Amino acid sequence: MSHHRNPGCDYNPTMNLYTSLPGHVQLRRLVNLRSFAVAAQLVMLSAAWQILQLDLEWLPMLIVIATLATINVFTYLRLRNGKPVISLELFLQLGIDVFGLSFLLYYAGGSTNPFISLYLLPLVIAAATLPSSYTWGMAALTTACYSALMVYFIPLPHNHADMDNAFNTHVLGMWLGFVISALVVAYFVVKMAEAVRSRDALLVKVREEILRNERIVALGTQAASAAHELGTPLATMAVVIGELQHEVCAPELRESLTLLDEQVRGCRRILDKMMLNAQDNGSSTRQTADDLMAELLDEWQLLRPAAQYRYNNRALQPSPFIQSDVTLRAALMNLLNNAADASPESIELHTSRDSSHFILEILDRGEGISEDAALKIGSAFFTTKTEGHGLGLFLANATIERLGGTVRLYNRDGGGATTRLTLPLAQQGKP
Repeated sequence: MSHHRNPGCDYNPTMNLYTSLPGHVQLRRLVNLRSFAVAAQLVMLSAAWQILQLDLEWLPMLIVIATLATINVFTYLRLRNGKPVISLELFLQLGIDVFGLSFLLYYAGGSTNPFISLYLLPLVIAAATLPSSYTWGMAALTTACYSALMVYFIPLPHNHADMDNAFNTHVLGMWLGFVISALVVAYFVVKMAEAVRSRDALLVKVREEILRNERIVALGTQAASAAHELGTPLATMAVVIGELQHEVCAPELRESLTLLDEQVRGCRRILDKMMLNAQDNGSSTRQTADDLMAELLDEWQLLRPAAQYRYNNRALQPSPFIQSDVTLRAALMNLLNNAADASPESIELHTSRDSSHFILEILDRGEGISEDAALKIGSAFFTTKTEGHGLGLFLANATIERLGGTVRLYNRDGGGATTRLTLPLAQQGKP
């Protein structure tokens, strides 16, 4: 199956694969959070200098902030390669933030600083993203740093004559620390919940595809066995029909035998094609939509000579290229047969295109799709026909989705149904 992309856009599937792994996603969020923290720390230092007019150890604190910013730049560059991000690396990255916060708090009052509660953030992030052993390690690290700052720190300078103002400033700092913690915790919890929901939805989709593929493989195995077994009775029927054609003189019987012989030969061609397709291993070719439709309709008319159709090609010229293989032809044949079964006297075929897709619409004047059928249509072994097996639309839908297209059925105004099929256009220069 080929990959399709917008023209002019670089596509690197290996890079996309690695950078979408959970470790890369979590590290990227940590880089974004650290960037925010560096900016917030600079703002707080500016406020302490200009508004509170505190006399702090500015140089070592600025060095710590610059070191965190430098580490963040190197971490961003590290994210651009495909090396997996393991739990230990995430733990060390969080440890860097803990030590950076500890150095800043050491020069700004230690445990008496209202922003001491920010130690909870790396602990919450570790609990949300890392195994339990690393979470307990982060709990031990933050507790040790908090405990050390209760003994070792440089006190914040303050005016003893203005204790009320100092207390209000401390309360304001506690409030601001809470707001920052709440925002970061909410951000990570929301992102983790979204990741869990996305993973669950992906697992459901993968499980459905696995079940569908298992059914398709089972059907393919049975079809191969049937093709092998049907060869002998079809050969016998061809011999008997040939003998009867030489013995029967009545014109009407000879015409019936000729029609029967054509149908037997058609069955033999189908079986031979099935065997050749199995040996071909499902290879695809780049083919114009006009050529595909011409071959498809010629073959379909041989199998359904009584079916009547009108073909309207509204695609722009030159005809667009699409990737075609035997499974696509079989899928289109099933869709045509379904329309002919619903409306044998007249069906309409419309082809068109947009910037990136080839579009085929098959319109019939049958009974349409009921509400109950709309809920189950496309499922394996569900059919509205009295003699159907419920496999045609199921296999067609699976094939076209595998090729990157879609199949949609809906009722027409005035009665009947429309089957709308879209297929991505083939890339330029693709063989």
